[in-house]
Amino acid sequence: MARILCIANQKGGVGKTTTAINLAVGLARAGERTLLVDLDPQCNATTGIGAAPAAAHPLLLHNSLHENTQATRWENLLLLPGSRSFVDIDQIERGETRGSEVLRQNLDLGMASFDYVIIDCPPSLGQLTQAALAASTEVLMPIQCEYYAMEGLTQMIHVIRKIMQEGGGRLTFGGILLTMYDPVLELTREVDEEVREFFGEIVFETVIPRDVAVSEAPSHGLSVMDYAPRSRGCRAYLELCMEVLERV
Repeated sequence: MARILCIANQKGGVGKTTTAINLAVGLARAGERTLLVDLDPQCNATTGIGAAPAAAHPLLLHNSLHENTQATRWENLLLLPGSRSFVDIDQIERGETRGSEVLRQNLDLGMASFDYVIIDCPPSLGQLTQAALAASTEVLMPIQCEYYAMEGLTQMIHVIRKIMQEGGGRLTFGGILLTMYDPVLELTREVDEEVREFFGEIVFETVIPRDVAVSEAPSHGLSVMDYAPRSRGCRAYLELCMEVLERV
């Protein structure tokens, strides 16, 4: 069965979509058959790899998610594009469609085709994020090394634990990833210490540094590995891919 990693955090600007893109591309480059699913209405994971958003939200289509995937410039990587249809998204957010059931059923049906599925979630704890968590086998939470890093974790973990209990043991905690890491700053070191002390081995050894190449790559429709293969950001995301592959 494929490993389905939900990249989630209710805070915006923590490197969630950047992590989804680079992790998906890194796994595909390692020879893993990978699907990148964009569930964020902003569609940044879709445009960030040079694709166009879909007209209708995949959760509301009658055919399977697999039928709506698109090829990408990377071998082994397919994309399920996001949609900016506010009518569709509002319908899901108000619970007028069985989003979690549809998403899980469609992902389960297409699992034989993939080794990894990476789901990029919106920066919220709404129905889309909860649907993605319920459909996933693991949740990976990026957090920025800043003063409020720990503030939103309690609510996020509460939702994750609830879905773990209701999902019959399918969802596990894949890990916490420290992003925008600047070792020169005392605050960064304090956040690193605090998070590792509280969560222990759940926290990835790899940290994602502040690197302009990581921010620039999506504007070219590329991963940082393609845009700046010698950058610190590229090295960090390759190391993250290795950690994810090792955490079987």
